[in-house]
Amino acid sequence: MRKNYRISDLKDYINWVYFFHAWSLPQQSEEGQRLYEEAQKMLQRLQPYLKVKTVVEILPAWSEGDDIVVQPVRPCECGQSHPYGDPIRLPMLRQQVPGSDGMCCCLSDFVRPQSAIRQDKIGVFATSTSIDVSKTFPDDNYNQMLLQTLADRLAEAGAERLHEEVRKTIWGYAPDEALSIAELHQEKFQGIRPAVGYPCLPDISINFLLDELIGFQSIGVTLTSSAMMQPHASVSGLMFSLPQAHYFSVGKIGEDQLSDYAKRRHLTRDEINKYIQCC
Repeated sequence: MRKNYRISDLKDYINWVYFFHAWSLPQQSEEGQRLYEEAQKMLQRLQPYLKVKTVVEILPAWSEGDDIVVQPVRPCECGQSHPYGDPIRLPMLRQQVPGSDGMCCCLSDFVRPQSAIRQDKIGVFATSTSIDVSKTFPDDNYNQMLLQTLADRLAEAGAERLHEEVRKTIWGYAPDEALSIAELHQEKFQGIRPAVGYPCLPDISINFLLDELIGFQSIGVTLTSSAMMQPHASVSGLMFSLPQAHYFSVGKIGEDQLSDYAKRRHLTRDEINKYIQCC
């Protein structure tokens, strides 16, 4: 399903901590407060025409070792969704050093195997702003950076708002959730939403597979040959509902796992090394 948000829908969901981090400014400093006021004015000017476009699908999925296998579905006239096409395999990477729980985690651990009595699901999503930052202020570096950092925050805010709706209504596994914005930013909700490029999902070539599953072009996003999303202010990733699901860092990948992962991704070791954003 696709859903568009206006700035007014997302303003409260913006995490300003990361906005100020991008500018390397303390939020409470005089410069920080001045920047915040200018950001608010720009958001008001953008309100009439900037939208954040989102797409999400909740799809049947199961784990096979360190892989997550996802079945595409297609809606029919009866209102139900039915499987179509071949399942798409998403290879995952396993944590190299045990975490505080003594486990070496993999995102596939948070999805039930096909043999489980109850079938599992996974969310696949993407969000993007509808503005070409590079053409908006071609001769004004300051305003171009201000717009870019705001667009990045809005794309993330769109993912936050979308994930909230997924939990409460679209997937509906937490219908009674009632969290404040601060609690959302602290990730007090059930489940996780790792974006491509996160320490637990460091292979950005996974974007090619997510694109096959949900069609990034439906929200105006294309992928470069290096799997980067265009426009730049875009986010993609997965949603897991398991209460025990948590974030972790894969860390530096050993030679044995790198060879195994490249084989599972049907890529050479040199090719996969270009895509992995960790270590």
